[in-house]
This record gives sequence, structure tokens and C-alpha cells, in this order.
Amino acid sequence: MKVSELYIYPIKSLRGIALSRSEIARLGFPFDRRFMLYKVHREDTGVRYEKMQVSEFTGMCLFYTDIEYPDEKDPSGKLFVTHHEPNNGPRETIEVPLIPETRRLDVLDVDLHHSPTQAYNMGVHYNKWFSKWFGFEVIFVFLGTNRRRALFPGLTDGQSNKSWMSSITSTILPFGWGKDEEEKLSFADCAPFLVVSKTSLRNVSARLPDGEEMDITKFRPNIILEGAEEEWEEDFWGEMSIGDANLKLLHNCGRCSSINVDYNTGKPGTGESGTMLKKLMKDRRVDPGAKWSPIFGRYAYLYPDNDGQVIEVGDEAIVTKRNAERTRFGMYH
Repeated sequence: MKVSELYIYPIKSLRGIALSRSEIARLGFPFDRRFMLYKVHREDTGVRYEKMQVSEFTGMCLFYTDIEYPDEKDPSGKLFVTHHEPNNGPRETIEVPLIPETRRLDVLDVDLHHSPTQAYNMGVHYNKWFSKWFGFEVIFVFLGTNRRRALFPGLTDGQSNKSWMSSITSTILPFGWGKDEEEKLSFADCAPFLVVSKTSLRNVSARLPDGEEMDITKFRPNIILEGAEEEWEEDFWGEMSIGDANLKLLHNCGRCSSINVDYNTGKPGTGESGTMLKKLMKDRRVDPGAKWSPIFGRYAYLYPDNDGQVIEVGDEAIVTKRNAERTRFGMYH
């Protein structure tokens, strides 16, 4: 097998960015899911922040992102967010520092999947811009050096291989932690990486009318592989090497209604494509730990001593361990 595509999603649930190569680290690809949007609810008892994900706030898919990595001239880097109105409507772009200065930013307590952390409020300028498009009050937050507790047990740390990119990000987005420390997460749901197979995608697309194909980015993958011999064989992948990086694939990814969203309109899909979740539920509810969710893709962690390795499109991917049976979501194997 080979790496077909690589993606990061700097702002959770907005459109991703295709990469040709990237360093790989325990927290994920650099700058993946470091920002997030929350809906603000002002109630009698105080302010409540509701996490925003494309499954519930379908208009999030109308925001495209692009990136300029930090360098010596611009150590903060740049993140460009562009809102595309449907049907070739107007577009508007806002520029965000990729590594914001956080000393003067307010700190908020936020939660994602019962894994709380703190994040930095990026300020009125950005909050108003996003709120304008959604039609309600939104807060735009940056994770900074904060981390979320991993939802599953992790691996222990080892030596790190440093490079120019890791030296740039080590103070803001550290790659590893101390020996025997638990895995940590960014704003990624359950693990730093999601690995999917194009062979299985063909099975998904075959459920649509002739001429239609499933958009693989709706599954929010980080690493897309091509050349698997069988559909759904990834359900049993336990460990994998990609180039010089070694991954442990611990859990299946249960899918939600986000795969039904029409990325052209920013609304729930109509027709056959708008029922993809239901289609997959017929035969892909194969994980008893997530028995109501169809499975597509595997959550993965990087082995600790592989920090700083580089993977790129075209790299060979080798399954180094196959499980005898499917893993159960929520249980460590």
C-alpha cells in the first residue's frame, strides 16, 4: 500500500488542507485541530459553551482553510479562513496567526467529549467574523500549550528526533511528553490520527447512484491509503509503518451524521447522498463498543520514539500487525 493523501484540519470541523508531506508527532500532524469554535449560550446561570461540529452545525463545511507555515521571517505563520457562499456566491477571507501570542488572551474552560481543557479566546475581531456567518454568537478558541486527556490508554514516551519544524513548534505545540506519561489530545476527537482506506471507500461509493462518488474528506481522515487488497481489512490492522514512522491502530472510528452533509450547500444532504449514514448502518455496525455507529477508519497513535519523522504522499505503508478479531471501541488492545 501507499499513502495517497494527507490532511490536516487546523480548525476543527472546517474544511481541511491537503499536504504533500509533513512531520509526524504524538499530538498529530503539526497544527492539526489546534483551533475550535464554540456556540455561546448566555443563560440565567451564566455562560455556557457548546462545541461546534459539522454534524450539528452543517454550515461549517462552507469555510475553507489554507496555511503559511512559520519561518524565520514570520515565526507566527498564517492561517487563512475563507467563507464560500453556496452557488458561487461571495467569498470573504480572514487571516489568523497560526501561532498566536497568548499572553493577553482570556483563558476559558472548554470541554470536548467529556475531556475538558483550557483554551484561549482569540478575541472580538475573530468572534464577530464567525458570528456574522453563523447568525449567532460564536467564540473562536486556540488550544495553545493546553492538552486534553486521552479518551483511551496510550503509550509511553521515548527519545524524540528534533528538526527545524519541531524546533519552531516545540514551545507552542510540543511533540512529546515525559516518560510514562499518558497520551494527550488536541481538539481531535479520540486520537491524533485517523487512517482510512480507498479500497473501502469504493464500497461506500458503490452505495450511491451511478456517477456519484463519496467525498472522502467527509470522513475527516489524516492519512489516506491506497492499494489495500480487501475492503474493510483495516478493521483488523493493529500496527503499521509508513516510511520511518510506526503507528499503533487502537480503535475503530464510529461515524455520525456528518457524512450526510452536502458540502456544496452547507446543509443536510438530499437524495441518496444524504442517507449515507443509514446505508452504512445496514452492514457496518461491526464494533460492539459502538454498536449504533457504522465503522469507517481506524484511530491511531504514534510510537513515542518516532516524534519528528516525516511522511509524505507516495510513502509505502506496511501493516506490521494484524489483529485476530476487531477491537472494541473504548477498550485498549
